Amino acid sequence: MTDPAKEPAPVLVWSKNRRTPRRQAPSVEQIVHTAIVIADAEGLSALSMRRVAADLNSGTASLYRYVASRDDLLDLMIDTVQGETDPPPLSRDWRTDLTSVAGHVRATLLRHPWLGPELAGRPALGANSLRQHDVALTAATALTSDITLASKVVDTVLAYVFGAVARELAEDQARRRSGLTEDQWRDSVAPYIRDVIAGGAYPQFARRVLDAEDATEDERFDFGLACVLDGVAARVRSTARPTENANS
Repeated sequence: MTDPAKEPAPVLVWSKNRRTPRRQAPSVEQIVHTAIVIADAEGLSALSMRRVAADLNSGTASLYRYVASRDDLLDLMIDTVQGETDPPPLSRDWRTDLTSVAGHVRATLLRHPWLGPELAGRPALGANSLRQHDVALTAATALTSDITLASKVVDTVLAYVFGAVARELAEDQARRRSGLTEDQWRDSVAPYIRDVIAGGAYPQFARRVLDAEDATEDERFDFGLACVLDGVAARVRSTARPTENANS
């Protein structure tokens, strides 16, 4: 039986030497850009080295000279989209800065619907990804100098962002599958909703439909984020040392 401790550790793409593409061969940047375009339009299920090669009018084998595997390609894609825009500037006001970080991450996830599950399932260790995370940690250290606690704050905020965006994208995908606009979908379910309300079995749902104002996606996101920030602030203040309480 093989001793796991003696098995070689996987070599991260960031530790590998990059080959210089031959003349007329696609560059690593072209390969990654093409892969991102495919994933954005069709999802990761459509992404393969063969598909990328076909879109580049290149041979599949030639791609493997510069990107060793689909996993390496995904790592490069993740870091590339993480570097599309600079992290938000920091003001040293923790709430303002974490709000900016959350909005920045949300915008990136919405531009690239495939990205959220990949970030949740694998460590992002490229230069752009590390820079984004470092900015988030810097924002949180304005709330608490305890780096462990600051890291938990960032994890909590990002967990909210990932969940909110996942719901947002799921709703959008459901609308696309139906082939209906939002107004058309509302019209199609209106008779059923009227019957439910008239039946009286769900009074709070009826109040929601009849009396509540419809919130935009931005309003829903901002409200939820504010609740999260209120919660982490209260938690940090309850666990921090007195000197930290005075600064937060």
